[in-house]
Amino acid sequence: MAPPRPVGSRPADKKFLRALRGEAVWPPPVWLMRQAGRYLPEYRATRAAAGDFLDLCLTPELAVEVTLQPLRRFGFDAAILFSDILMVPHGLGQKVWFEEGVGPRLEPLASPAAVATLEPQRLRERLSPVFEAVRGLKAALLAETALIGFAGAPWTVASYMIEGGSSRDFQKGRAWAYGDPEGFQGLIDLLVEATVDYLLAQVEAGAEALQIFDSWSGIWPDSEFRRWCLEPARRIVAAVKAVHPDIPVILFPRGAGVLYREVAEESGADALSLDTTVPLDWARAELQSRLCVQGNLDPVALIVGGAALDRQARRILEAFRGGPFVFNLGHGIDKTTPPGHVEQLMALLRAA
Repeated sequence: MAPPRPVGSRPADKKFLRALRGEAVWPPPVWLMRQAGRYLPEYRATRAAAGDFLDLCLTPELAVEVTLQPLRRFGFDAAILFSDILMVPHGLGQKVWFEEGVGPRLEPLASPAAVATLEPQRLRERLSPVFEAVRGLKAALLAETALIGFAGAPWTVASYMIEGGSSRDFQKGRAWAYGDPEGFQGLIDLLVEATVDYLLAQVEAGAEALQIFDSWSGIWPDSEFRRWCLEPARRIVAAVKAVHPDIPVILFPRGAGVLYREVAEESGADALSLDTTVPLDWARAELQSRLCVQGNLDPVALIVGGAALDRQARRILEAFRGGPFVFNLGHGIDKTTPPGHVEQLMALLRAA
């Protein structure tokens, strides 16, 4: 095995960053969404010691530790900051907490008047532990491992802020957007600005690439998708690139279907993360011909392992060989995933 490059090697030398910039790297670089999490016993131990999930995210040494845990086991090509998309509402001053067995909870926003109480000017102050964690990771990572910062997209974050937590249909947020589009636009505009500020601070702390998660974009019809998902994403990418033109940005518009093509054409992103439902041949022809694609193994195949996992992984490798590509899942790794199945996947990918 070749020794790692010394610290200080150029970021452009990293496999993951080379792929995001349009190079066909083979074997492909790999990381997994939610690669740090409950499927790892060491994460569960750290989580128990932290007590509260919010404390885990906002205690820099613990956030660094859980980010590094999967890298020690599996040697992924990129680390993604351990945090949560609801850090931005927290940074804006909205009350955010996590209930065991329930998930995230927020004090809901009900009107433009509630939006006016948010404090974007204090976001960096409130989220300073996150940026300290990024600096700690930058110092701790091997020279060949890239560091990804991230944020939730405005619509996805707004949906939690309005509903007060997760939802099956995000009816309150959608009703606000349809019934008072100008008032809703005010919230989206605020979140665009706050997200840009949050991402820029991560880059300043050492993040080398950024991913924007729009987990609930697929709930909109096409006209509303363009207004509430595509246009905010375009604005965020443009604002980040205006300050840091060399920082690659990945978008994950989960559930966008054929609208993935419009995102590829209009967002300005360097890469698209594909959900599990995106057809491979279509993605190669319509997306990979324009930019790097990332994905899109079904997380359930990783749970099952064995021949099914090998078969599904090979399909994806065959589809995207020869173009810019990062291997990943089509959504986050499930808590029931056996770590041994991740080892199986990594062995297959390294031998590709």
